Amino acid sequence: MKKIVLDTNAYTRLLAGDEDALDVVSSAETVYMSVFVLGELYAGFAGGARERENKDTLQRFLMKPTVKILNATAETAEVFGLVKYKLKKSGTPLPINDVWIAAHALETGSVAVTYDAHFKSVSGLRLWERV
Repeated sequence: MKKIVLDTNAYTRLLAGDEDALDVVSSAETVYMSVFVLGELYAGFAGGARERENKDTLQRFLMKPTVKILNATAETAEVFGLVKYKLKKSGTPLPINDVWIAAHALETGSVAVTYDAHFKSVSGLRLWERV
């Protein structure tokens, strides 16, 4: 996989030393971090006993040459709207941040790296399949 978008749980598993997560991140040419994933991470860090350490670790990860932050654009919003509409129409809504993360993966043509099965509901989304 050349381009991947990391979900929050994939980043967390990466830090925990999960070999599958380590393999997919180390083999990707570009690792995208959605601003929505960053928000979830910062929310998790807030007030925790290791807040500063977690922020420092994240900053080091974001400084790697293969890692790029994805901000939301008008194009992202358009993709988001279509994904959200299709999910609602099919009766399979996702948590709102996951819709944004899926929109980023679709927009960039990336594989979504996640441990959440509900992403399978997103039409056209390429998902990482652990070996």
